[in-house]
Amino acid sequence: MEINTHSNMLHKILCRQQKIAVLALLIFTAFYSAGAYDPLDPNGNITIKWDIVSWTADGYVAAVTMNNFQMYRHINAPGWTLGWSWAKKEVIWSMVGAQTTEQGDCSKFKGNVPHCCKKTPVVVDLLPGVPYNQQFSNCCKGGVLASWGQDPVGSVSAFQVSVGLAGTSNKTVKLPKNFTLLGPGPGYTCGPAKVVPSTVFLTPDRRRKTHAVTWNVTCTYSQFLASKNPTCCVSLSTFYNETITSCPTCACGCQHKHNCIKSDSKLLHKEGINTPKKDNTPLLQCTHHMCPIRVHWHVKINYKDYWRVKVAVTNFNYRMNYTLWTLAVQHPNLNNVTQVFSFDYKPLVPYESINDTGMFYGMKFYNDLLMEAGPFGNVQSEVLMKKDKDTFTFKQGWAFPRKVYFNGDECQMPPPESYPFLPNSAPGGSSAVAKFTATLLLILWFLL
Repeated sequence: MEINTHSNMLHKILCRQQKIAVLALLIFTAFYSAGAYDPLDPNGNITIKWDIVSWTADGYVAAVTMNNFQMYRHINAPGWTLGWSWAKKEVIWSMVGAQTTEQGDCSKFKGNVPHCCKKTPVVVDLLPGVPYNQQFSNCCKGGVLASWGQDPVGSVSAFQVSVGLAGTSNKTVKLPKNFTLLGPGPGYTCGPAKVVPSTVFLTPDRRRKTHAVTWNVTCTYSQFLASKNPTCCVSLSTFYNETITSCPTCACGCQHKHNCIKSDSKLLHKEGINTPKKDNTPLLQCTHHMCPIRVHWHVKINYKDYWRVKVAVTNFNYRMNYTLWTLAVQHPNLNNVTQVFSFDYKPLVPYESINDTGMFYGMKFYNDLLMEAGPFGNVQSEVLMKKDKDTFTFKQGWAFPRKVYFNGDECQMPPPESYPFLPNSAPGGSSAVAKFTATLLLILWFLL
């Protein structure tokens, strides 16, 4: 009887431990899937700063500034879309440097009609070239927001908004709620607005300071929320092996397989074939991987003290030009880059003790625009790196990147066992798996 009791207790403890382990795994998976943590850019976010610069008879005037602190993820055309919910019955009397997409029902106002009466306004940037009296500092770029690492000046967007039927003091004003950000598609999640230390403004003669009432909203990006499939893939090749490791089949999903177009199709000469759709639906070239973007990494030359890699980015989307494109790569030898020939390059050091990540991007007015699919739809460069004699090797895929990101989205890498390997040596992946399986079976046999 006592043995049965102990056995039941042991069974309950084991079941409880299993439940805790499963719960921990679920929490871990949820955090890293839906959460917006990027290990190569752990502090990257878009911060929206809301500065109340003056008070009016029924509300206030605020300067709203959007700062993109992401090192290699930008917002391209058709640009950002910002939304929120008012806490009370506020209206927008006027805007400078931006506009709402809808006015809403303003029928109760006679004479002076607000710019927007919606409870949940949606704001977009103005296009370049608007009249001077509609412009605000850092506005009017069509919603395009550069990444902080590529162009700190271009990573800021701002507008001014005059709010009515709101509080007229620090105590009566209410913070907007439920902020949303599209950039231009989904992927961003915004936290609540928080009161932060006041922004200090200087008068034009810089002799007088004024303090604003300041709120901050932080928005972070999750690739999992943006798309259920990757948007790019990586292929590999080397000078020492004729094998070319191509992108995995259906690396980006094959949902567009039936709507793709062959590279020699006569339809490509049809007028308007390259015109983007309002919903940004791609028109992809028919490939086995069905990715809009392919990044090819070719180990080109081996010198005594250096080695050389060729990097090529190819666009397979007939409806998309990529402006301000970025390519982030993680590789241990990026800590000793000697020369990059046709791209601009910036090392990324999110962790001070590790220097293994870098960002490539196009040279301004030369190759910062990646054209749509076709004969001009590619950009390429070569990278010269100095060897570290203690770590450098061509064995076991060391010469290939660990992670590759295009425009901030991680690309699908081929499986390691398919990497090109050195002549007269077998790929280690299969034998390692076989050894592990045999060892595991042996341990289970002893336990049983």
